[in-house]
Amino acid sequence: MTEASRKLLIVEDDTGLLKQLKWCFEDYDVFTAEDREQAIVELRRREPMVVLQDLGLPPNPEGVDEGFKTLKETLKLAPHTKVIVVTGNGDQKNALTAVAEGAYDFYEKPVDTDTLKLLVDRAFNISELEQENRRLQNRVNESPLDGIVAASEGMLAVCRMIEKVAPNDVTTLLLGESGTGKELLSRALHNLSPRKDQSFVAINCAAIPENLLESELFGHEKGAFTGAHKQTIGKIEVANGGTLFLDEIGDMPMPLQAKLLRFLQERVIERVGGRQEIPVDVRVVCATNQNPQTLISDGLFREDLYYRISEITINIPPFRDREEGRLILARTLLQKYCKKQKRALNGFTEDAMHAIESYSWPGNVRELENKIKGAVIMADGKLVSAADLGLRVDGEQPESLNLREVRQHAESKAIRVALTKSFGNVSKAAELLGVTRPTLYDLMNKYGMSADGYSKKSVAAFE
Repeated sequence: MTEASRKLLIVEDDTGLLKQLKWCFEDYDVFTAEDREQAIVELRRREPMVVLQDLGLPPNPEGVDEGFKTLKETLKLAPHTKVIVVTGNGDQKNALTAVAEGAYDFYEKPVDTDTLKLLVDRAFNISELEQENRRLQNRVNESPLDGIVAASEGMLAVCRMIEKVAPNDVTTLLLGESGTGKELLSRALHNLSPRKDQSFVAINCAAIPENLLESELFGHEKGAFTGAHKQTIGKIEVANGGTLFLDEIGDMPMPLQAKLLRFLQERVIERVGGRQEIPVDVRVVCATNQNPQTLISDGLFREDLYYRISEITINIPPFRDREEGRLILARTLLQKYCKKQKRALNGFTEDAMHAIESYSWPGNVRELENKIKGAVIMADGKLVSAADLGLRVDGEQPESLNLREVRQHAESKAIRVALTKSFGNVSKAAELLGVTRPTLYDLMNKYGMSADGYSKKSVAAFE
């Protein structure tokens, strides 16, 4: 951006000083205003990147109330605008207050034009850098799936799998901790599929009592049990033609697992208390935050059902492993909730960014979303602080200095990135890591990793 295209709004009621400032900034695209009303009109009309504003404005140029009102309205209308307030000589208290309320910087009179020009020029440079940063962030945020912010290697790999799997009628299993976005990804599978115009029906197998879950899924006939006063259609039938999402399938009772297995094999159901076989055309997506192999070993999940629901398995990385995308997702959520709450917040303070990056996030994305939602309501200034997020700056879990722990963390992260880049090809991943294939297998076993979640083989048939 050239200096000639840089828009600068000067808000000053002293005509002599205003004339001097216009001459000083003749290389810029300068607009002027003498009071709050004119300033807001020019702000709306010109959309300047930088505002140079006197705190003492009419009708009380000796006070600062009107100046602070102007500052507040300016930042509310244009939160990314850099406002430099000009204060009286020695009036540092009001200058610091203005900065606390969102002003970019301050300058005390008397005016030295050379110094002020440097200050304004720096504000333009910062504004342009932030504008470019927002543009690049928006490009990163445009993941292959609507509504999903994918900036880390692990999540980009998940998005690539979702795109490939979605157009095909295969039963898909999503594995990930609570709060990692399993339902959002299941909806993406539906929205990218030929069934997108049909129903998407979700049911949480852990949230419904065992004695009601069968009826909820398969429906029941009138008189099938006490209280069954009419025929009721189950969720599977409701989803006919569309997608059925079975969340927390690991909590499904064993007797019901047998009935679900029969449906997946035959694609017919019988309502509770009924004898008629009803064909249903539905795509099934399942999810769990548990380890299916452990459930099978403990006798809590049928092995044959596991193989039926996991024609394709997608492992969703926990939020703590998405280091590259934490701040990007945090900023995206901040914009979302600022819009909902009609708040004009400019971003995060340094301590908030440090806290977001260093916190372990046991509640994953859901925890981040809840903290940002609350911070948008609680924030007093123009930036969200660590205190607003309810996070400690010093970190509730300080970074370990134990060399063994540091080495293990670095090793596991490097393996995940290598598996992602090689689409689960262990030989290629080993080559990237500079180790032998047997060594990589040993390391994967050490950290409880599997190449399946990163594998391109599972979707090769659809390429």
